[in-house]
Amino acid sequence: MNNQLFESVDHYISDLLAHEDEALVAATQSLKEAGMPAISISPNQGKFLQIMALLCNARNILELGTLAGYSTIWMARALPKDGRLITLEADPKHAAVAQKNIERAGLASQVQIRTGKALSILPELVQEGAGPFDMIFIDADKPPYADYFQWALRLSRSGTLIVADNVIREGKVLDAAPANEAVAGAQRFNAMLGANTQVTATILQMVGVKEYDGMALAVVK
Repeated sequence: MNNQLFESVDHYISDLLAHEDEALVAATQSLKEAGMPAISISPNQGKFLQIMALLCNARNILELGTLAGYSTIWMARALPKDGRLITLEADPKHAAVAQKNIERAGLASQVQIRTGKALSILPELVQEGAGPFDMIFIDADKPPYADYFQWALRLSRSGTLIVADNVIREGKVLDAAPANEAVAGAQRFNAMLGANTQVTATILQMVGVKEYDGMALAVVK
């Protein structure tokens, strides 16, 4: 078994079940055009999030980390017509690119981009009574993941699904003393999740075009 095989199978699955339309292809292309990092989730991961949103009958979704809006589009397409998605993006340039992609996808009436540091916006959402959200997707900078999760809990209800991406870091979470702060952030998050009594949780290892990583799934009790 090797990465080439995993990537080939990933393409096989996406060709069958996670077809990208013009809006999704354009969102991926916009990363290169804008000089942004190509770190969006894969088509299969996007379809996975869409199915998770459908399974929990999500009407209100919160996303931390918009980038170019690729994952935003996948999830927003699971919403009913009166559903909404709020996505938080720290970089104004990224937010502007994402806004164009969301408009191209015909989702501007359902998706709101809030620009700024998530740890500043999350308390505002609590004060505004923006929650509870039915699904929360965390895919932002890794060091504050555990903090993001604690705020996500405050914006949740019993049954809310919280998903966190990039929590395995190519297996580097096994390192006793990681030099990379993103890995250390994932370790802190995973340890916190394991000790948290407010949720029922697990982590799925994932391989494919995004190489080797994993997503955490937690359902609030």
